[in-house]
Amino acid sequence: MSNFPFGFNPGSQDDDNSGDDADASSASQHEPSATDPLAALLGGGGGDIGAAFQRLGQLLSWQGGPVNWDLARDVARQVVAAAGDRSVTTADREPVLDAMRLAELWLDEASAFPSGVTGASAWSRAEWVEATLPAWQELVDPLAAKVVDSMGTMFGGEDGPMTRLGLPPEQLEAISAMAALTGPMQQMMRSVGGAMFGSQVGQAIGSLAVDVVGSTDVGLPLSPDGRAALLPANVAAFGAGLEVPADQVRLYLALREAAHHRLFASAPWLRGHLMEAVAAYARGIHVDPARLEEAMGSIDPSDPESMQRALTGGMFEPEDTPAQQAALARLETALALVEGWVDEVVDAAATPHLPSAAALRETVRRRRASGGPGEQTFASLVGLELRPRRLRDAATLWRAVLAERGQAGREAVWAHPDLLPTAADLDDPLAFATQAGEASVLDLSTLDETVAPPEPPAPPTPPTSPGAVPPDGDR
Repeated sequence: MSNFPFGFNPGSQDDDNSGDDADASSASQHEPSATDPLAALLGGGGGDIGAAFQRLGQLLSWQGGPVNWDLARDVARQVVAAAGDRSVTTADREPVLDAMRLAELWLDEASAFPSGVTGASAWSRAEWVEATLPAWQELVDPLAAKVVDSMGTMFGGEDGPMTRLGLPPEQLEAISAMAALTGPMQQMMRSVGGAMFGSQVGQAIGSLAVDVVGSTDVGLPLSPDGRAALLPANVAAFGAGLEVPADQVRLYLALREAAHHRLFASAPWLRGHLMEAVAAYARGIHVDPARLEEAMGSIDPSDPESMQRALTGGMFEPEDTPAQQAALARLETALALVEGWVDEVVDAAATPHLPSAAALRETVRRRRASGGPGEQTFASLVGLELRPRRLRDAATLWRAVLAERGQAGREAVWAHPDLLPTAADLDDPLAFATQAGEASVLDLSTLDETVAPPEPPAPPTPPTSPGAVPPDGDR
């Protein structure tokens, strides 16, 4: 679990771009600070009260769901622009397309799965934001809905948190008299919550766009189906200081991008499996009303910063439940299995061709296992860490399965979620590999029967005359 407040944390202290974003916000009245969600809500301030109220009116009219994704897009694009972005040229694009084509040829020898890439692209950072925003919406909305609904109930009438703050009797009477207005007030608070989430999501996605090298860095398919992509500017930044030729870096990252797409295309249930784990976590979220009450009591109307402190001080931090812990464990195990499979397949494809394959593999492993930009970003958004904590264990397991069953047997494990290794299997990879070797054929044949289309109904039996004996099969 992330230790940051749910949805409204100030972001990772390790984000090298946070200071740049803050500096950029002072240069433009529309540039939000990385730690000031209210500035993003009101367009950065700049002393223009009329513009701020106009912006607030636009935000309160949002009806598109728990997160204001229009605001998220705007903020993400602002963060990208502040960090620096340029259009992808032909000179940038051609090496990426060549690397993708070569990566597919090498992967054909390393995996029994066919190519899952329907098209290859070289994206700018802004293009990555636009292309992946729908996937972020699918991931974040279920979790944001719980928090935004909690904001909507803060003004829930006489029994709501706002009526239990120790206010003087005359103020409580005034609140009671305004109970008829709680419906619109709740909707307003939901709109404010959606705007707050939109600002936070936009900051995180924009920061992520500055670091990711492709569309699968977080272990989930964020791009449209089958669209593989690399970001040339970020690929160059990834390779800086590694003392590895740029073409080898590009090829290795292209192999990882293409391998992810092969896996998700050949196991079409996998994406839904991961999304369901996130949704299961969301269903278990419970926002403590007492925490809301305490936070609202700390707000001083004469001190605008007090609201920001309340929103970023743990006001919406979720409570762990057994159901959430189980969903989180399932998600972490699945992510480790995905990353471990990609790690093994890419190593097999790259080692015969790239002299620096081992060094690049270790660099990527450390980046993913220690919490790279993708994991930190998602943790800041929804309290979940997309960190494959047992990446090395998973890679060891897939290596054992390959030795026991070959490529086809290893890939057969992805035929159904019930065949996937569990966290306990990661403790004893050799036992799982042996078991998979003995049972995979039987399991797959059984699964084929369970997923086969139903037999067409038999034609009705002609009616028989009274007293007639039916055929043996109908007795």
